[in-house]
Amino acid sequence: MGRQRPGTPTLEEVAARAGVGRGTVSRVINNAAGVKDSTRRAVQRAIAELGYVPNLAARSLAGRRADAVALAMTEQDWRLFGEPFFAETVRAVSDALTDTGMQLLLTLVRTAAERQRFVEYARGGRVDGALLMSVRADDPLPDMLAEAGLPTVLLGRRSGDECVTYVDADNVGGARAAVAHLLDGGRSRIATITGPLDMYVAQCRLRGYREALDRAGIRSRSSWEAESDFTEESGRRAMAELLERHPDIDGVFAASDTTAAGALAALRAAGRRVPGDVAVIGFDDFPLAQRTDPRLTTVRQPLEEIGRALVRLLLEEMEQPAVAWRHVILRTELVLRDSAP
Repeated sequence: MGRQRPGTPTLEEVAARAGVGRGTVSRVINNAAGVKDSTRRAVQRAIAELGYVPNLAARSLAGRRADAVALAMTEQDWRLFGEPFFAETVRAVSDALTDTGMQLLLTLVRTAAERQRFVEYARGGRVDGALLMSVRADDPLPDMLAEAGLPTVLLGRRSGDECVTYVDADNVGGARAAVAHLLDGGRSRIATITGPLDMYVAQCRLRGYREALDRAGIRSRSSWEAESDFTEESGRRAMAELLERHPDIDGVFAASDTTAAGALAALRAAGRRVPGDVAVIGFDDFPLAQRTDPRLTTVRQPLEEIGRALVRLLLEEMEQPAVAWRHVILRTELVLRDSAP
């Protein structure tokens, strides 16, 4: 801990490039007073030219912390920030940080330019760690932050081979349990509304749906699957498409409560009774699930426990970086209500 990685620029090299002493470089990095503007600019120019990354772990040991954690939301479609998932996650993380004395900073990192600015902001020591949510498969931000030495924990993961510490719910198992419940209730023509399939969470929930059908001896077919973007409107459109393809649908597993709410609206518009004609199950168990008509049977992911686990792992990484990445997967629970009793 506290050593530069082999091949990376050192503080001494920055000092030599800027023509100043090592102590001056440290004062510039830590925004200390008493450094002339021309000297500060020379040091900053040398840092940029060499690609020097300040050793944040060493600064933490020295007690020079920002006492702030960034929660970075990487979803490119700004409309999705109005969905319950984001508000509930922010609340869970904020509650978990309450007794730590740490400030929670919310930031949007949606484009390459915003990504680079956030990395530079983190390198400047303005935050002690980062929590990332809604990270898609090809997003390089977690790797960039890891290379910068910033403690980072993901909510969810980019793939099954994720090499950054993360906390996730058992999305496969939760989806499998939901579809098994539909099957046990006598439903046999079961469709699914997935999330965006460039997100691993959506892939996992689709996998659980397919596994449940396979265990029941029912072959899954792509025509019984429709993709959404986790919004209510996309759930409405997807349900309408599925009804057009298969008017005899008698069960639906939707990959989020919001898409399930959209599915309920589409079924109502088509004159289908829920659960009489079609049983519907969502995923998340947001407050929305108890306000739909009928109330939504859903898979509860434990957001409070997820928030606590995210903060705990991040604080541990800040105090003592772990030898290995840590992966935490929390259990889900099927909550029965009126849409699929």
